[in-house]
Amino acid sequence: MKKNEDTLHLGDFLPYRLSVLSNRISRAIADGYEERFQLGLPEWRVMAVLGGEPDLSAAQVAERTAMDKVAVSRAVNKLLENGRLERHFSPEDKRRSVLALSEEGLKVYREIIPIALGYESRILEKLTAVERQALATLLEKLEDIQLHT
Repeated sequence: MKKNEDTLHLGDFLPYRLSVLSNRISRAIADGYEERFQLGLPEWRVMAVLGGEPDLSAAQVAERTAMDKVAVSRAVNKLLENGRLERHFSPEDKRRSVLALSEEGLKVYREIIPIALGYESRILEKLTAVERQALATLLEKLEDIQLHT
């Protein structure tokens, strides 16, 4: 089939390819923790952000994960219900509520980290050092381009 400017070939379209790849990787990692911890991908993303940076508002979590605010809200509510998150007032601004992992949430977070890092290692070990560096450079460049577009 001849390519022309008014036809979108989805399999060659960079945003589509990146999205599909990201979804496949996320799904594969989720397969390693979902059943064991009764934790879905949106909940894990919220926990992963708060595990590295506690005391964020739900809006800040949505911004850092690039998730829809409704999806973040649902995930936060589920995590609050099952005792993996705590909501409290910001130490800097007593009018603003923020989220942090509870003791139970930290326990689960620490158990999932090796699963996620192990999956990442299995991917990266198939790349040479030069390819890993090129990938890191390209990802940084694409992120920079996207942020300034």
